[in-house]
Amino acid sequence: MKQFFKFVLASVVGFILSAFILFVIALIAISVVISSAEKNTDVANNSVLHIDLAYPIKERTVKNPLTYMGINEDKSLGLNDILSSIKKAASDSRIKGIYLDLSSVQAGMATVEEIRNALLEFKKSKKFIVAYSEVYTQGAYYLASVADKVYLNPEGLLEFKGFGAELTFFKGTLDKLEIEPQVIRVGTFKSAVEPFILDKMSDANRLQVTSFVGSMYDHFLTQIASSRGIVKDSLFAIANDLKVQNASEAVQYKLADALAYKDEVLADLRKRLDIDKDADIKSVSLTDYNDAKDSGSGGDNDKRIAVVYASGEITGGEGNDETMGSERISRAIRKARTDKKVKAVVLRVNSPGGSALASDVIWREVVLTKKVKPVIVSMGDLAASGGYYISCAADSIFAEPNTITGSIGVFGIIPNMQKFFNHKLGITFDGVKTGKFSDLGNITRPLTDAEKVIIQNEVNRIYNGFTKHVAEGRKKEQAYINSIGQGRVWTGAQAVKNGLVDRLGNIDDAVKSAAKMAKISDYKIVSYPAIKSPLQSLLDNSGDKLKDYFTKLQLGDQYKYYGQVQEALRSTGIQARLPYYITIN
Repeated sequence: MKQFFKFVLASVVGFILSAFILFVIALIAISVVISSAEKNTDVANNSVLHIDLAYPIKERTVKNPLTYMGINEDKSLGLNDILSSIKKAASDSRIKGIYLDLSSVQAGMATVEEIRNALLEFKKSKKFIVAYSEVYTQGAYYLASVADKVYLNPEGLLEFKGFGAELTFFKGTLDKLEIEPQVIRVGTFKSAVEPFILDKMSDANRLQVTSFVGSMYDHFLTQIASSRGIVKDSLFAIANDLKVQNASEAVQYKLADALAYKDEVLADLRKRLDIDKDADIKSVSLTDYNDAKDSGSGGDNDKRIAVVYASGEITGGEGNDETMGSERISRAIRKARTDKKVKAVVLRVNSPGGSALASDVIWREVVLTKKVKPVIVSMGDLAASGGYYISCAADSIFAEPNTITGSIGVFGIIPNMQKFFNHKLGITFDGVKTGKFSDLGNITRPLTDAEKVIIQNEVNRIYNGFTKHVAEGRKKEQAYINSIGQGRVWTGAQAVKNGLVDRLGNIDDAVKSAAKMAKISDYKIVSYPAIKSPLQSLLDNSGDKLKDYFTKLQLGDQYKYYGQVQEALRSTGIQARLPYYITIN
C-alpha cells in the first residue's frame, strides 16, 4: 500500500510538472506570435531618437526566452542593431536628432568605439546630438564627447581619472584548500595561468598590461581631444591630477558644456525641434526604432556577403548563446562557403579564445573558404589567443585601435587535489591500471616527471602549429611570429604596426572591403549562424539559462569572479586563451 501511494504521488507530481512545462511553452509561442504582430513601430515626424545603453551589449540581438516568459524585462539590442538603427536614423527625415541618455555603458572599448564612430557618422547628416546624465562613467563620457552639447546634472559627477587594470589572483584560496595547479605552458607572456600560481603580476605580465592599457588610453585621449577641441596633454593632466572632482569643474575644464537639470535639457530639445515650450517631445527609443520600417533597398538577393558571428569562449561541440561551439561556427562558415549566392565572408570575431583543438577546427574552415571566396576578419573587443587563431588565415584583418588581440600562446592546467581530498574531506583513492599512463590526467594525485614531459611536448607541438598557421596566414617568418607571440597581448593599434592586423576599421569597413574583393557593389548582408527562436532557445538547456539568470541576479557585479572560476573548472584539454577580463568604465 505504501509503495502504491508513492507511485500515485510520483505520477501526480510528474503530471503537474509536465502540464506546467506545456503551459510555459504555449505561453511563449503565443507571446512570440503577438510580439511579431506588434512589430513595425510607427515613428512620428519631428522625433528624437532616445539612446539608452544601460545593458550588456552583445554582438547580435538575442531573442531571450525569459523576456517572453515575463521573468526578464530585458529588451536590449545587440551591436548589430544599434549600429544599423543609428545609420538608419541619419537618413530618416522623421528623426531630427539624437538624445544620448547615458550613465554607464556595459561594453568593451572596441564596442564603444564602433558606436561612437556611428554617432560621428550620424553628425554628418547635420542633425543634432545632445547628451545628458547625472553621472558619466569614462566609457559613457567617451560616447557623450561626440555630442553637440554635453549636459551634466549640477550635483552630478563626470569621471575622468585615467585607466586602471586590476587582475584577480586565486593562489591564496588554492593554498588554503591545498589544491596544487600543475601548469604546462609556452610563452613568456602567457599569463592566463598566473592567477592560479602567483599572488601578483609577473614582471613580464606587468610590462604587457602597462603597454596595452597605455595604448588604449592614448587613443581614448586622442579621440576626446579631437571631439572636444582640447589639447591631449591638457586632458592627460586633468585626469592625472583628478582636477574634475565635481560637476562645476567638468564645465570649467570644458569636458561638459553646461550644468542642467532634466527639465532644462528637455527645454533645449524643444528649442531644437522648434516646438512650443509646453509641447510634448516626440521620441522613440532605440529598441522600438529598431522595429521601424527602413525605406532603404535590401540589395541584390543573388549577391550576398555573409557575416559569420564568432563570439564567446571557444569550446567543442555546439556551444550556446554565450560560447562559440566549434561545430556550430564551422557549420556556419561551411554553409557560407557552399552557398553560391554568398560572394564573400566577413568573420566577426569577439573572443578571448579557449580550446586549442576547437580553435583549429574553426581555423580549418576559414582556410577552405579562403580558397573559393574572400574572407575578411572584423575584430570586436577581443580576438585573442584562440580568437586570433581562427582569424589568422583570412585575406585581411580589421580591428579597432582598442581591440585586444594577439596572445599567441598555449597552456594547460591539471589540478592536483590529493591533499584537498585527503586532508580537507578525508577521502582517499586506490585502484588498478593496465599501463603506466592509464590514469594520465588524474586529479587525485600529482603528475609524474614522465607525464609532465608528455604534456609539455604536446603543448610545444600545439604552439608550434599555432605560430606556423599565423606565419602562413600573415605571410611572415615563423621566427618573427614567435618573437611577437609568446602569449603577449597587443591592442589593435599595436597589432597593425607589428603585422598581426592589416587595417584599423569597424565591421562596416570589413564588409565594404569584402565587397570590393568580391567585385560587387549591390549586395545583401546575411548573418550566420541563425539566431534561435525564443521557443528553441528555451528548450535548449532551459534549466541552465534559468539557473544562470538567477545566479547573476543574486551575485550582481561579483558574478564575473564566479564566472572565472566556472570557466577554469570546465576547461579541458590544451587551452589558447586570453588571461584577462578587461572592462574599462
